[in-house]
Amino acid sequence: MITNVSLVSVWVKDQDASLAFYTDVLGFRVGDDIRLAEDFRWLTVVHPNQPELHLHLTTPGPPLTDELQDQIRRSLDSGGMPGVGLNVDDCRATCEALAAQGVTILQEPADRPYGVEALIRDNSGNWIVMVEPRSFDPDAITRDDIESPAS
Repeated sequence: MITNVSLVSVWVKDQDASLAFYTDVLGFRVGDDIRLAEDFRWLTVVHPNQPELHLHLTTPGPPLTDELQDQIRRSLDSGGMPGVGLNVDDCRATCEALAAQGVTILQEPADRPYGVEALIRDNSGNWIVMVEPRSFDPDAITRDDIESPAS
């Protein structure tokens, strides 16, 4: 029986730079940092409030095909790679603090039926959605809530 999710991979361009971003900027801590081969480093970060879930910061490489590695790199370079979602306690204040540290804000905080949501970009080009969640009734959401959410 599956008991939980323990690992999510996030493609990055440079593991050292991404480690600094996720720890120094976002507040994660090093989970594992192991050199398994000359060309393979197993690097994870964990959030202090959820240490059982590791984000695996990994670069494109074998066993992926050369073509797939190139596609991932191009997606990162274009800034359009989906990353992870993070809950925050105050989305507006978190965005202000991250912007002051030079983080790219792709979507300013906006009210949504499920909370306040913003979108940032990590240093490798991954999108990170941040949500200050609130209770909501999914059945009460209308098409207008989705197509033109309040800001």
